[in-house]
Amino acid sequence: MTLLHRHPATRPAAAPRGPDGYDTRLTLPLALGSLLNPINSSMIAVALVPIGIAFGAPAAQTVWLVTALYLVTAVGQPVVGRVVDLVGPRRPYLVGAALVGVAGLLGALAPSLGVLVLARALLGIGTCAAYPAAMWLVRRATDRSGEDRGIATVLTILAVTNQVTMIVGPTLGGLLVGVGGWRAIFLVNVPLAAACLVLGGLRLPRTTAADLPRDGARGDGAGVATRLDLLGVLLFAAALTSLMLVLVGAAPWWVLAATVVTGAWFARHELRARRPFIDLRLLGGNRPLLLTYARALLTATATYAFMFGYVQWLEQGRGLSEATAGFLMLPTSVVAVAVASATGRRAPVRTALLVGSGSLLVGGAILAVVQPASPTWVLVLASVGIGGMQGLAGLAHQKALARQADAATVGAASGLLRTFMYLGALVSTAAIAALYADGPTTAGLHDLALAMAACAVVVGVLTLVDRSLRRRPTTARAALATVPAPDPAPGEHR
Repeated sequence: MTLLHRHPATRPAAAPRGPDGYDTRLTLPLALGSLLNPINSSMIAVALVPIGIAFGAPAAQTVWLVTALYLVTAVGQPVVGRVVDLVGPRRPYLVGAALVGVAGLLGALAPSLGVLVLARALLGIGTCAAYPAAMWLVRRATDRSGEDRGIATVLTILAVTNQVTMIVGPTLGGLLVGVGGWRAIFLVNVPLAAACLVLGGLRLPRTTAADLPRDGARGDGAGVATRLDLLGVLLFAAALTSLMLVLVGAAPWWVLAATVVTGAWFARHELRARRPFIDLRLLGGNRPLLLTYARALLTATATYAFMFGYVQWLEQGRGLSEATAGFLMLPTSVVAVAVASATGRRAPVRTALLVGSGSLLVGGAILAVVQPASPTWVLVLASVGIGGMQGLAGLAHQKALARQADAATVGAASGLLRTFMYLGALVSTAAIAALYADGPTTAGLHDLALAMAACAVVVGVLTLVDRSLRRRPTTARAALATVPAPDPAPGEHR
């Protein structure tokens, strides 16, 4: 397949490529596009209070600025990923970047909190395309060259970019609010989106029909509406949204009945659909990919439990200021970036997951015994343990998915990985609410730490039983050889 569009009248100079055939010019637009989501997720934290003051809204209402982006992104990632599978990465990436720019302007001019929440929802949709686009291009380069070692470099760059963005996001947000008010954190999306449009337009490949799976749309995007399983998308969105609303406490528990009904309808429809949104037969037969999703859910649950639960205890249980609490959280991000940078290219997925789960277990065990008077070095050691897990496991999930997902659906599969991670974030939120019912007490932190340690143990077990990780494949084809083929749908042939 060709990753560069060639005009029939001209023959452009060969693009710079790594040893695995990956076009290295793609890294900058993909990295820039992938940071749009984490930077908007982290900057908003410092703007919630001034936004509440500006609109006279309580915290219970301004929290929807956070929740809206998570809800929309969790649903939208696999949907946009499926569109990437059908038309290639260029058009979804550019449309997503344009939406980010529009959302930035809308947020900067928003006359009410409701419009601001709408702007955040549009931001969520717009940031859904970059990650599936990156995974699509990475997988195509891997399949073309038969080598996957160099691809680890690209995934490492994306992972480190996201980690660094999460670190500098609150600081950047504080600077923007201090200089231009809270509207500046929305307006900054306009130049970022413009840069994505320019770089994406210049460097992302134009996809032809030959580059797409047999049931894909044409390279110009025609036929997406007829080939995208719209009913499946709607049922998936309904089931996931109702579940997430219950998890964040925005809907009563009985709404789970809607989750069960729409979820069952979704499964029934997908098993019968000619072109399913998520091929449950293929997914059900891909045990390694299912294990990757499960591990991603568990590690995300532990990560967000630490990020949101531990910092609350530092401020209220230990009595630290916000600045000091933030400083004690810094080792986690620094270690995560350092570990991902040092091991991303070389560490086998299985080794990274086992060491990462062990690091999480150590961090959770330390937090399970800390007291308000514990020495500072003990708290730092716990943060280091969690950071080691973040640097190893997060990248390992992406590398595993790049090998395990079917080439024709890698966009939707990568989007679904993000969905499981967002579900983990919401599960941790529900756990924190339950365990901190009387406030962020030390006893509540201990229970939360034990839950984190339990996640580490299960991740380790799921890694040990995953036979596809015992040998590092040299090619994507070798990795997929461990995945059993699904049974054909009724009336179809293999």
